[in-house]
Amino acid sequence: MAVTLAFDVYGTLIDTNGLVTALKKMIGAEAVEFSRIWREKQLEYSFRRGLMQKYENFALCTSQALEYTAASCRVHLTRDNHQELLEGYRTLPAFEDVQAGLNLLQAGDFRLFAFSNGRADAVEELLVGAGIREYFLGVISVDDLQTFKPDPAVYSHFLKKSGGTGEHSWLISGNPFDVIGAISAGMRAVWVRRSPDSIFDPWGIEPTLTVKGLVELHEQLTGINDKMT
Repeated sequence: MAVTLAFDVYGTLIDTNGLVTALKKMIGAEAVEFSRIWREKQLEYSFRRGLMQKYENFALCTSQALEYTAASCRVHLTRDNHQELLEGYRTLPAFEDVQAGLNLLQAGDFRLFAFSNGRADAVEELLVGAGIREYFLGVISVDDLQTFKPDPAVYSHFLKKSGGTGEHSWLISGNPFDVIGAISAGMRAVWVRRSPDSIFDPWGIEPTLTVKGLVELHEQLTGINDKMT
């Protein structure tokens, strides 16, 4: 049976710090910290909306997180600045290893899907812009359920839409909360640890596999798949 891979998009395939250069032109030396807070607040808003069952799509979470970050950093962004950054978020770049890794995985016995908090149309645009849409059989969005990761329902939704089973389906994510959510829902999960400074949450739930990038992911999964077949 072919192994199904669910690739998280933001922070795994796509570099959410891809706007640091644009931010430096707007706000100078605070750009890196600004980008970090923006991403953290974006995720926090999705978590809170999921818990409250007051769903708004990921794009709105991103926009409101940008407003918060500007206020928190005491940075004045014009309306044009705000719009430019949100437009930029729709065309973020892929990490350098992504295309090579996806190419190897696509050539193997794997079924590749993009699986995201973002709306399907936004994710399609993002993947096309990054030059990696061709590698995926489809895009599966939590927007269908109007909730967010790590709600257990979204992982079941992925399996249903992809036709995969928990035993033969892996979530691939750079986000520890996503990895823990998928394992808790019965999937296997890979943590893509792109930085040695990244820390996995000490919840007693470990990744099935940890890799530094997608080329290593291909090597590790191919070895595991060969043993299973």
